[in-house]
Amino acid sequence: MKICVLPGDGIGPEITAEAVRVIQALDLKFELEEALLGGAAVDVTGDPYPEATRKLAREADAVLLGAVGGPKWDNLPREQRPERGLLGIRKDLGLFANLRPAILYPELANASTLKPEVVSGLDILIVRELTGDIYFGQPRGIENRNGERYGFNTMHYTESEIRRIGRVAFDAARKRNKRLCSVDKMNVLETTQLWRDVMIELAPEYPDVELTHMLVDNAAMQLVRAPKQFDVMVTGNMFGDILSDEASMLTGSIGMLPSASLDANNKGLYEPSHGSAPDIAGKGVANPLATILSAAMMLRYTFNNEAAAARVETAVKKVLAQGYRTGDIYEAGTTKVGTKQMGDAVLAAL
Repeated sequence: MKICVLPGDGIGPEITAEAVRVIQALDLKFELEEALLGGAAVDVTGDPYPEATRKLAREADAVLLGAVGGPKWDNLPREQRPERGLLGIRKDLGLFANLRPAILYPELANASTLKPEVVSGLDILIVRELTGDIYFGQPRGIENRNGERYGFNTMHYTESEIRRIGRVAFDAARKRNKRLCSVDKMNVLETTQLWRDVMIELAPEYPDVELTHMLVDNAAMQLVRAPKQFDVMVTGNMFGDILSDEASMLTGSIGMLPSASLDANNKGLYEPSHGSAPDIAGKGVANPLATILSAAMMLRYTFNNEAAAARVETAVKKVLAQGYRTGDIYEAGTTKVGTKQMGDAVLAAL
């Protein structure tokens, strides 16, 4: 079983190192091999997704990613920017389904900016379509028209793309509390009218799952007003990008939240929901728990090892119960630790 490890940029190398230690401690005989992606790859090869990385990622059973990007590369041509490497690997591997859980651990209730009674017990799964929508649509660009600059992007979805992500979401809801909310903007965008139509057509195949619909602006408001009304949410690429980041902050810190991006056979790329945080890179203070929990998702979805996944998640819960906190989730009365010390605590809990 082969795992491609892509530390990436910023805090990526620090947090992936701790997740790798946890994977190795499970003694499951994984073969792990590192490669370059994002800005780190640009610095060495000039390409954010070089051919050597492409080859390794295709051969591996799963990919563990730290983070990509940073201001160092902001002025490069668009095709060389680190984010193009992330979009490239998602498209190259056919990773169309992004799963982002937003779970509030009881010990972190005070870390949320919302009142504890609003978020206590929060457990949402956001399913985001990842390879279509306005992020990949053509035509796109910036041109000079009638004496001024003109920017344009194209939003589009095929029926099959919507049906494919819809089945992932219905299946996920079936394993949880059997409630699925599909988010669109059908009152304005024809693309998302098709989205709603296809979701309605799918619903009879899942009679045990309650399907509801919500416009994206209302969904953004409801996530802050009453987030516990949601179980599973499914939406397109752009809306999902925004809503999943909003949901992540309900939990107190984006540094706690993992994610999985899967293909049709559950081969996946696993990464924390947060970015590369270049302002704290190299200081040893980043929170590695989201990356460790991403490794747990890898064990569950790609390697179908529920016992090992639950073991890692239980270790994280134990560490939080023991009062260990990195700076992003620290509060008075707890013990502030750095990246490696948090990894040490998880290993001890294992």
